[in-house]
Amino acid sequence: MDLNISLAPEVLFHIGSWPITNTFFWFFWLWLFLLIGAIIFGSRLKMVPGKFQNFVEMAISEAYNFTESIIGPGKKAERVFPLVATMFFFVLICNLIPYIPGQSAITLQTADGVVPLFRSIVADYGFVFMMTISVVLLIQIIAIVTNGPLAYIGKFINLHSPLKAFLGIMDLIGEIAKVVSLSFRLFGNMFAGEVLSAVMLFLAPFFIPLPFLFLGLLTAIVQAFVFSVLTLVFISMASEMDTEDATV
Repeated sequence: MDLNISLAPEVLFHIGSWPITNTFFWFFWLWLFLLIGAIIFGSRLKMVPGKFQNFVEMAISEAYNFTESIIGPGKKAERVFPLVATMFFFVLICNLIPYIPGQSAITLQTADGVVPLFRSIVADYGFVFMMTISVVLLIQIIAIVTNGPLAYIGKFINLHSPLKAFLGIMDLIGEIAKVVSLSFRLFGNMFAGEVLSAVMLFLAPFFIPLPFLFLGLLTAIVQAFVFSVLTLVFISMASEMDTEDATV
């Protein structure tokens, strides 16, 4: 038995010239499952909630209170919460599904050899990068709407003094660094956890890998939380105005 660790996702088949990788294959079925599950759950909501609905409502309420504690109460929290909560739930599910037993045993014969049918979605940097780019672009749009185009550009290009010009360049580098910090933190931790688990299962396939699997589960939860909270903090910073009477 060979241990095959690939940084790039494996291609399963092609639709025309479009390659379908195992991470995209997993993503499609996960998206379809969550969509159908949300429709079914929404259609079964009751005025007098049962145990599961009551638990979900309590979790959403606590998450909303946490959002308000960071970004403040009012319309800002109402607008941001659906995005951040959805992001946390989706990233959490993406992080946890690789721990479903038996996935690695399901393989597919391709032109390049035998490849696993399923692979962790967040272990594909292309997916994580596009998700991070979407978040960072949203942050920039919020900053432009909040402060105005001229003030937004003036944050990065300020020629009144050499010091302000230097600080503007540093702010620009900081915005670019958000892409790297958000994406590599999530991708790096989850890919490293996947590799570590695979190595330990290969070397000692019984009880020794269990502590590493539990550590991976903890990392999956923490990384979903960190990604969402950092997104919330960045949005909060972008929505701040210099004038006291300004609103989002």
